[in-house]
Amino acid sequence: MIIRILILNLLILTSCTDGNPKINDPSIEKKESKIVNENYELIKPTSKINSVLILFGGFPESARDIRREFQIEEIAIKNGIAVMLMNFNRKLWLEENDKNWLARTLEESINSNSISTKNIFIGGFSSGGNVSLLIANHLIKINSLVKPKGVFVVDSPVDLLELYLCSKRNVKRNFSETSVVESKRTISSFDEYFGNPEDNIDRYKLFSPFIYSQNWIENLKFLKNLRVRIYTEPDTKWWKENRMNEYEDLNAFYLKKMAQQLNEEFGHSNVELIETKNKGKRANGFRHPHSWSIVNKENLVNWILKD
Repeated sequence: MIIRILILNLLILTSCTDGNPKINDPSIEKKESKIVNENYELIKPTSKINSVLILFGGFPESARDIRREFQIEEIAIKNGIAVMLMNFNRKLWLEENDKNWLARTLEESINSNSISTKNIFIGGFSSGGNVSLLIANHLIKINSLVKPKGVFVVDSPVDLLELYLCSKRNVKRNFSETSVVESKRTISSFDEYFGNPEDNIDRYKLFSPFIYSQNWIENLKFLKNLRVRIYTEPDTKWWKENRMNEYEDLNAFYLKKMAQQLNEEFGHSNVELIETKNKGKRANGFRHPHSWSIVNKENLVNWILKD
């Protein structure tokens, strides 16, 4: 009887382990490693690293929020791309000290983690796209060790002057509570920092990535030799029904104008405008054209890996 019990226990243990090695089994190849600190989370392949993707979230997304809304890590790691998720947020523009701090942080993070600086790409959603454009321009300008090869933005409010004017219109319409709250916050912040645009247009030009009405692209002139991608979903029906906005109120309108002006300014077609349809959806399942999800992750990875 005792012998039968011992044999039965042996069979149970065998059946539970065959083909299912333990998580800490040294025979399992670890495909990635993670470094987490207050400034960023870095996920990198344990094998050869081909490229680095640095991501900035929208206002006020942290690294954890970016990972939830834009689940690119798995496909990136499979293709030898390290992903750095930045905690830097709550910024629609960058002051000089912001640029210098970010440049030092990126240089130190790349060096301390023994990552090559040859194939670096920077991108961001919403306000994070503004940050991506401005810091990429700054890194090239100062001849930083971190030299981006490409930069992309996802439905970003690149024209700060128009963002201010649209916010004024949103408050006047008083149609959507969400829109009114956001617009009042923007107006208050801009009034305090920039002042009235009629009297302080130079302040807007100093910090805005692009100003359509002024043909202003000066803050992006060092992107000339980079690959630039601009993602947006101009769902006019959704914006009309949910915010009472017209096409000329949308980020999509000014991103299209920016793409056109950049290509004219640079004299080539390295600037791609990607307009999507019915792709915008938040991680919670809610339909919203202003979302990370408008980016096709597989296509983005191919763009990064392209020679």
